[in-house]
Amino acid sequence: MSCVGSMKMISKFLLLSIVMFITSSSSFLASSSSYNYESFLQCLDIYSNFSIPIHSPTSSSYTSILHSSIHNLKFISPTIPKPKFIITPMHESHVQATVVCCRQHGLQIRTRSGGHDFEGLSFISYVPFVLLDLIHLRTITVNIEENTAWVQTGATIGELYYRIAEKSRTHAFPAGLCPSVGVGGHISGAGYGTLTRKYGVSADHVVDARLVDVNGRILDKESMGKDLFWAIRGGGGASFGVILEWKLRLVPVPPTVTTFMVPRTLEQGAIALAHKWQFVTDKLDEDLFLILSVEAEGDHNGKKSIIVSFLGHYLGSSEKLLELMEQSFPEMGLRKEDCIEMSWIRSAVYFGVFSPETNLNLLLERKNPILPKHRYLGKSDYVQKPMPEIVFEGIFKRFHKIDEPGIIMQPYGGRMNEIEESAIPFPHRKGNIYKIFYHISWKADGDDAERKHASWIRELYNYLTPYVSKSPRCAYLPFNDIDLGHKMNRTATYLEAKVWGNKYFKNNFDKLVNVKTRVDPDDFFTNEQGIPPLPPLADHI
Repeated sequence: MSCVGSMKMISKFLLLSIVMFITSSSSFLASSSSYNYESFLQCLDIYSNFSIPIHSPTSSSYTSILHSSIHNLKFISPTIPKPKFIITPMHESHVQATVVCCRQHGLQIRTRSGGHDFEGLSFISYVPFVLLDLIHLRTITVNIEENTAWVQTGATIGELYYRIAEKSRTHAFPAGLCPSVGVGGHISGAGYGTLTRKYGVSADHVVDARLVDVNGRILDKESMGKDLFWAIRGGGGASFGVILEWKLRLVPVPPTVTTFMVPRTLEQGAIALAHKWQFVTDKLDEDLFLILSVEAEGDHNGKKSIIVSFLGHYLGSSEKLLELMEQSFPEMGLRKEDCIEMSWIRSAVYFGVFSPETNLNLLLERKNPILPKHRYLGKSDYVQKPMPEIVFEGIFKRFHKIDEPGIIMQPYGGRMNEIEESAIPFPHRKGNIYKIFYHISWKADGDDAERKHASWIRELYNYLTPYVSKSPRCAYLPFNDIDLGHKMNRTATYLEAKVWGNKYFKNNFDKLVNVKTRVDPDDFFTNEQGIPPLPPLADHI
């Protein structure tokens, strides 16, 4: 580097230090300069040593970039608020610059990794905001000798799986089923998948992390401190900073795993099987993960059938699996021909696209490889006592009233019973039999269609109230649900947020609030269901 280049970098560093000092020494600025976008852009230019990719609404690339990672088409509507700018950082310094300059100029930040979040909180705000899209920060470095991987948070879990498999057939990472989900939100929300009963959730296996804090500093596990490191592993990283990358502990898997999908109709005794599944699924060998999925299928005459599918993933051979199922759940009737033996990485594709013949390169797709973009809503529940058989009859009757409904029941037990609720912010451990994910999708545009489908899923959710967890009725953070409580156009106070915060985090919510109050007291990193700080001299407790 030349002397001129070196002096320029030193000058920018000194100016950066001054900007960071001013920013960290004052509250969130909301003066008349807040919406001086020219000044904001100048700040970005001064702060960064590399040209920052910035896309304004007048840029030809703006709309395509904004829409590229929006998987829920209800957020494509012209009435949905749009960012003042989209920034697609190519370097960590771009993230630092964005944080410091947004804070200085009164702009909120929304940070997007994969864009799958159900309520669009990673790319929508009702006040002036900048979208920080991390799609270019997706480097993955796998170290098989150390059983670790560093993964930047713009990568997807499919990319992570693929890169691990390039190095080893017998290493894996316990994360989710959909390969196009971004690792940033997935891991910070404690993502869940077929290895969970064996190894726990994704956030249980984070051994280090790097984030940009509210002052624009890059912190790792040591410099951020144990409380902040605890908070971002399951507490939602977007409330505390911008996660740049995770260091993950890999887990061993056998060379051969076995998968199966066994569908049953009502005429084949699906109701009785679903009821019996509840008494079995959390007590199975921890190497076996057995999902129950309910869907409605229509024929060309408009007649609808209810299909209950049992989806299995076993860390071992089909021979051993058949023995276990015959001992534990013979009523399901698993047969040799139902079982497909494969490598773990191919099973990741199988559960992502439900085809054992699919090319592994689909794991590298940024879009869902089998589902077109559509409009959808989701909710979640936890079940701690088996529901009566008649409840399943009520669920199935409701499936006849709407197009494209679904329920996925994901089992607990195994390793999930052994990890303390307070180990990380994700608290849903021992005592849960399974988790319910309700989902509804539709094709028609417009408010009427959304109201119709929202009404259906809320009615189903209310119907199951007596049969799910209580005090609180718990929910799963990655399936964020604004019906649990939110304040449109502003973030919630502590007391407002506690209503839904206890559902997501139970007794861990107050610790998250205390961490937030210490590291981001002015709530710069905010969204409608983010962790709030305590106000000064509050009478909150």
